[in-house]
Amino acid sequence: MLTAADYRPPVWLRNGHLQSLLASLPPRRYAGEQALAALQPRISEWRLAAAGATLQAFHLAPAAGPPRAAALLLHGWEGSHRSSYLRHTAAGLLRQSFAVVLLNFRDHGDTHHLNPEPFHSARLDEVLAAALAVQARLPGLPLGLAGFSLGGNFALRLARAAPAAGLALAHVAAVCPVVHGASGLRSLETGLPLYHWYFMRKWRASLRRKRALFPERHRFDAAVLRHDMRALTAELVRRYTDFPDLDAYFEAYAIAGDRLAGLTVPASILMAADDPVIPLDDFAGLQLPPSARLEISPWGGHCGFLLEGGRQGFAERWIADRFAAALQ
Repeated sequence: MLTAADYRPPVWLRNGHLQSLLASLPPRRYAGEQALAALQPRISEWRLAAAGATLQAFHLAPAAGPPRAAALLLHGWEGSHRSSYLRHTAAGLLRQSFAVVLLNFRDHGDTHHLNPEPFHSARLDEVLAAALAVQARLPGLPLGLAGFSLGGNFALRLARAAPAAGLALAHVAAVCPVVHGASGLRSLETGLPLYHWYFMRKWRASLRRKRALFPERHRFDAAVLRHDMRALTAELVRRYTDFPDLDAYFEAYAIAGDRLAGLTVPASILMAADDPVIPLDDFAGLQLPPSARLEISPWGGHCGFLLEGGRQGFAERWIADRFAAALQ
């Protein structure tokens, strides 16, 4: 199987900031769209009833022949089914005759109108319910689960909860997963200001859209939206959750320390040592079972792992390789 040691980007791509920036620019996204279009998958939009919520997903079926397995893919915070890493990963899996389901979290993509309450990272129950609904719609197919960044965090938490919930997963793969929200926030506060600006720009736009759709429920004004990430997160935790404070909220979705020690689903984690968003130190304390493997590459940035030209990536090949091996 491919491992992190196989990722050897050209010298000019051995910079975490450059990797992270290029990964989010239009050329890589367009390349993913072109790769999917060339495969001509049959695409269906699904509305999934999920623990009192409604989540949107897109089912991509191989153009020719029945699928041999299925894969559920999860985007990162303020990403969507259109994110370049999901598009490229979906294309790689379709080439291997997988059916692919791209799930949008609440308030991601064009889904703000589906639920009055806003997204937060501790909403695991509805994502688990959506995964179970996907499993029911694709009976008899082995199911792989993969996520990027916050989606990687969700994927690992789903895998931990899967056996008790009746979700049968063949393998889970996480790329640059959030380990602890508190340290991730500190990284954004103390690192290159570009990342804080990028996420806040997208998050504020999302909250404005939510307020416009449900003005009677969301009365935060422009002054609230001008808060920095820490203050705005704390304000929304106070308004929309039962957590007593910001620390309790971060603990609710953390996978740090021994939280994954009881994981029984085979798991693979890919991390870049030069990730400017997720602190590498968070992974030093992870306690993983023998069925889980952590791979750390010297390069890759945040969900980049780009190859020559900056359009294709290693991570999507790594995921497809892991899932194919799980079927053997």
